[in-house]
Amino acid sequence: QVQLVESGGGLVQAGGSLRLSCAASGRTVSRFAVGWFRQAPGKEREFVSTISWNGGSIYYADSVKGRFTISRDNAKNTVYLQMNSLKPEDTAVYYCAVDSLALTIPAPTAPSRYNYWGQGTQVTVSS
Repeated sequence: QVQLVESGGGLVQAGGSLRLSCAASGRTVSRFAVGWFRQAPGKEREFVSTISWNGGSIYYADSVKGRFTISRDNAKNTVYLQMNSLKPEDTAVYYCAVDSLALTIPAPTAPSRYNYWGQGTQVTVSS
């Protein structure tokens, strides 16, 4: 069993930055892709970014490409999402999740591939 805890969310003005962390416990996630997803009020959960187990496969949603950067530190069992140039439309609850299959390349983007989810962290961007 894997427990995931997201942190780093908060309230920021448009143009600002936040760094989200996803800390895993229970077992190592070093052999699994980890993804970030978000859900805004009244909208479905959407893919934001994902990173493969070895960091060699990374994808971003078009809406965040060039502004967000995903990274991982397998020694710390933690994945990060650096968010720069934030926009009001980035406002959402951000979730991290772990792929259900080990050692997959490329990293998956479909939420259905992920079987462990955190509780989420709120990101609010004011205009």
